[in-house]
Amino acid sequence: MAGGRRSGGERCRLYLITPPAVDLATFPDTLARALDAGDVAALQIRLKGLDDDALRQATDAIRPVAQTRGVAVLMNDRPDLAVATGCDGAHVGEEDTPLAEARRLLGDLTLGATCHASRHLAMEAGETGADYVAFGAFFPSATKQAAPPADIEILSWWSEMMELPSVAIGGITAENCAPLVRAGANFLAVVGGVWSHPEGPAAGVRALNAAIDAASAAPGG
Repeated sequence: MAGGRRSGGERCRLYLITPPAVDLATFPDTLARALDAGDVAALQIRLKGLDDDALRQATDAIRPVAQTRGVAVLMNDRPDLAVATGCDGAHVGEEDTPLAEARRLLGDLTLGATCHASRHLAMEAGETGADYVAFGAFFPSATKQAAPPADIEILSWWSEMMELPSVAIGGITAENCAPLVRAGANFLAVVGGVWSHPEGPAAGVRALNAAIDAASAAPGG
């Protein structure tokens, strides 16, 4: 997940998050079709409520599908299991593994941090060694119901002030993502906008990439 301050030659990219629950008999094929449909920078494995063995089993089924396509795989909450299962990094929230401990566990692997709508948390995350910061929720979200609302202006401020990449999250779809792209988000983290797309996940990936391109091409994008 290379990133940094968006320049004229850099494009906002899609950061896919797994559905809250998956059927391992069918999901790897569904994921493959989605990833083959357009540009995806990263996949976060976010399967709450699974025990360690089940999470390892799910990761072993999902990870190769993404990595063989050049998509970075990040484990939600569990930097220890991210290392043990061959992931490319981990994403942690405020109530998960402390950032300094996550940084130590991951070594040179990618570390992302949830910062909600807090500039202070984002700056602390950068100082502690996070490789990207995630802001949101920007829109109502079924998977981020407890997240405080974030103002799009925080993306503009961050992109102007900091080199560290930003991820926008929370209810993002092809229909509403343009302001986030124009504000300077490096990545758009999406769940329902892909997996719940009425024409299927592959169509969701195509629609979001088309929307990113359109927003990037617009004046100020």
